[in-house]
Amino acid sequence: MRRRGLIALGAALATAPAFAQTPAAWPERPVRIIVPFPPGGSTDVVTRLIAEGITGPLRQPVIVENRGGASGMIGAEAVARAAPDGHTLLMGSSGTHSINPSLFPNLPYDPVHHFAPVILTATYPLLMVTPPDRAPNTVQEFVAHARERAGRLNYCSIGNGQPSHLAAELFKAMAGIEMQHIPYRGSGPAILAAMAGECDVLFDSALSSGPQVRAGRLKVLAISTARRIPSWPDVPTIAESGLPGYDAYTWTALYAPAGTPEPVIRRLNEEVGRFIASPRFREALEAQGAVAGGGTPEELARFNANEIRKWAEVIRAGNIRPD
Repeated sequence: MRRRGLIALGAALATAPAFAQTPAAWPERPVRIIVPFPPGGSTDVVTRLIAEGITGPLRQPVIVENRGGASGMIGAEAVARAAPDGHTLLMGSSGTHSINPSLFPNLPYDPVHHFAPVILTATYPLLMVTPPDRAPNTVQEFVAHARERAGRLNYCSIGNGQPSHLAAELFKAMAGIEMQHIPYRGSGPAILAAMAGECDVLFDSALSSGPQVRAGRLKVLAISTARRIPSWPDVPTIAESGLPGYDAYTWTALYAPAGTPEPVIRRLNEEVGRFIASPRFREALEAQGAVAGGGTPEELARFNANEIRKWAEVIRAGNIRPD
């Protein structure tokens, strides 16, 4: 009986799915997280923090590799085509996974079918800022001002199809106002234009525009997220300033190639989730005007689908095309 029992146990183990043993075997070598943007940006900074934070628990080096270009498409495609073994990951973004699908008709990857969601890592609010000497001091005053001067106000952005452009288009649609768009190549030139009074309003990352607000060179009217954030507690949201339901921001999230074993996804979610819940990570993000993420892979999948739908409507209504 004992011999037959051992034989039966051995047969059961032999026929068990290979991925059932994955948590013990993975990772077998260094893990790469590809950042689809150049070094130094917020996505890169967050990824390097996370890589350092999970290297110990995974007992393997976690290496950050920057593959910038083509609005994040080069790096995203590389991960979409990588072996689904948990050793190559992508720090995706609102651009790669919710905006690009509607902006580029020949996207070389499918943000839903080519990736396995792991966890939302961070959200990055936008500040609605104006030149400091302009009359409107609240969102309500700005909307009234824009309606009185129908079509004569303008807004600048960091480029066609960028989050600052789409956030302004969403604001226009919800407020029922008309403004002319002036695209700039990057946050720096757009901020300089706003400070110089060349445009009437700018929606820009709190990380880049925040220092100018604190220095008095820009005036902040509101923040773009549905709720106020710890780093700007006294700044009202656009939603509470007369446009209920307004919610716009950029974000980053960790993805693996589609087909990556479920136990690997769960382990990654657990280890990354534990680190981004730590005071060290949350304080680092708060200093950037960002908010730590979290949640399950299923929650990220639903969030991603909602973001794709939201920005598809804005892009279609505004007939927005990339540069």
